Amino acid sequence: MTDRPTHSKNTGARKPKLSQTQVISLGFFIIITVGTLLLMLPFASKSGTSTPFLDCVFTATSATCVTGLVTVDTFTNWSLFGQLVILVMIQIGGLGFMTIATFFVLLINRRLGLRGREILSESISSFQLGGILRLARKIIAITAICEGAGAVLLSLRFCPAFGFWRGVYLGVFHSISAFCNAGFDLLGRLGAYGSFAPYYNDVLVNTVLILLIVIGGLGFLVWDDVLHHGFRLKKYRLHSKIVLTATAVLLFGGALILFFTEKNFACAGMTGGERVLTALFGSTTARTAGFNTMDIAAMSDGGKLTTIILMFIGGSPGSTAGGIKTTTVFTLLIYAFSYIRGKRSFGVFGRRLEEGALDKAAAVFFTNLMLMLVASVLITGMDRIPLTDTLFETTSAVATVGMSTGITRALSPASRVVIIVLMYCGRVGSLSFAGALAAKREPARVSDPVEKIIIG
Repeated sequence: MTDRPTHSKNTGARKPKLSQTQVISLGFFIIITVGTLLLMLPFASKSGTSTPFLDCVFTATSATCVTGLVTVDTFTNWSLFGQLVILVMIQIGGLGFMTIATFFVLLINRRLGLRGREILSESISSFQLGGILRLARKIIAITAICEGAGAVLLSLRFCPAFGFWRGVYLGVFHSISAFCNAGFDLLGRLGAYGSFAPYYNDVLVNTVLILLIVIGGLGFLVWDDVLHHGFRLKKYRLHSKIVLTATAVLLFGGALILFFTEKNFACAGMTGGERVLTALFGSTTARTAGFNTMDIAAMSDGGKLTTIILMFIGGSPGSTAGGIKTTTVFTLLIYAFSYIRGKRSFGVFGRRLEEGALDKAAAVFFTNLMLMLVASVLITGMDRIPLTDTLFETTSAVATVGMSTGITRALSPASRVVIIVLMYCGRVGSLSFAGALAAKREPARVSDPVEKIIIG
């Protein structure tokens, strides 16, 4: 009697696919890994020797996550090759690697499948798959126009000071860095880690950077509304109305506070006009560009606290900015005011917010808050750095801002690893990152009994 061949029932079983969030998380991890390896090459540094591994990982993470925190000065440490590697990572990290990948797919006339469209939609926080390729084309076109215009205008200031070709290079680098809200600069030639402090009273440089940062931080869906409807604000999506309102309030409200708090501190000795320009730039860059024109370490406690709040909120969804996003804070505030007034539903601009918006906003807020607080406890315990400076640093990292009171270079290796994790979670999205790690579970068939608790 011969044995019959048996066939496994699992032969045709499909391998589980990664979720969109997991693909995005993995994509950023791969970019950081490749960037780290390139920065470790001897010719990536000006000294011709390999930069320490942890500094390379820190720089690659900061560039890909468009943060701007650095442990080595970008100009004095990295060669032209190293600077270009950083610039490429900034551009990919700012637009999202799926947007860049889509650009090359369209460039070679290939079709993007449904799976690719889903990941692209998740990457740019789009509401729907329909028209996602058209939106991607607009994103790439607007980015090229804004970064190109910014580069030309900044070159007008840099070329007379540094020579034509060097001035053009500086214009391009800083235009991309500003639009992507990255915070990396090459002004170490004027003083290491000084950022744009030498240009604190330069109207052209400040205005161009502010516009690039704000446009980059508004989000791709807002750009789409502006292109379609112009100044007819009533036709804008509710999302765009909330983003524009929150951006204006935070931008000018933050500038007003900094104007008064820093009069005798970081802005001491400045004229009234210089204080206005410096305060406006400080309020803008805190959400979430990372440049600075005033000495952050010299700021008052009130100014630092204001900046921490602005950094924590950050920019808007689907943009190059980080933070918990303007829509998150707006949703929580709308709900709080509606609850105080005794309303059962909550909304704004004649529209009611969808169910689940409050749950997601609360989850994003508290996840980021817990990351910031836990990281602060760890760093203060390991390095004994003042709490205010530590909170400033951890907020800057998780919100991918890049502003610092100057403690980044003084952090121990363990604390630097904590900051690296914060930057990665902040760019991928802390809530999305947690979801990417979580295994899919079937919903419980039986719910637990309800019991009341006392709130407040």
